[in-house]
Amino acid sequence: MSLHTPAHEPAHDPQPRWQHDGVRVVPGNQLDGNTAQTPGMDRKAAINFARVGAQKLWAGTVHIHPDAKTGAHHHGPLESVIYVIKGRARMRWGERLEFTAEAGPGDFIYVPPFVPHQEINASATETLECVLCRSDGEAVAVNLDITPVEQPTTVPWVDPTHPDPQAR
Repeated sequence: MSLHTPAHEPAHDPQPRWQHDGVRVVPGNQLDGNTAQTPGMDRKAAINFARVGAQKLWAGTVHIHPDAKTGAHHHGPLESVIYVIKGRARMRWGERLEFTAEAGPGDFIYVPPFVPHQEINASATETLECVLCRSDGEAVAVNLDITPVEQPTTVPWVDPTHPDPQAR
């Protein structure tokens, strides 16, 4: 058996299995807007179970209009990663959206499972454009009715190798 011929592929098959079941390219202008939505944003799927058979991830784009914010929501048991392409993202999270942090182009945002959160476009003039990936092939968006605190606490990026610079 070679790298190019899976064990379950008949040797006489004129077209290798990988031709249609291998790498997939989804053009950016052919994303699917028929996905779970949250008020204030437009999500479009690029990679999911329905489109390419993805079993363990979902990927697509999200756009938030200038000076707009989403409704509070969470994504159930899924982990999410947001990569900011253009604009300034302000994230709020917590039981009453009491925490906040900002991210700009080139920054990654991690959202753990079941964390109530809200995305806010921090710009009054520029659309916030992001790439979004989740840890399952189906989109999950659970919209929540939360009354947010008026003044959230700003949380600096801190991890074991990048301590809080204000704590020194």
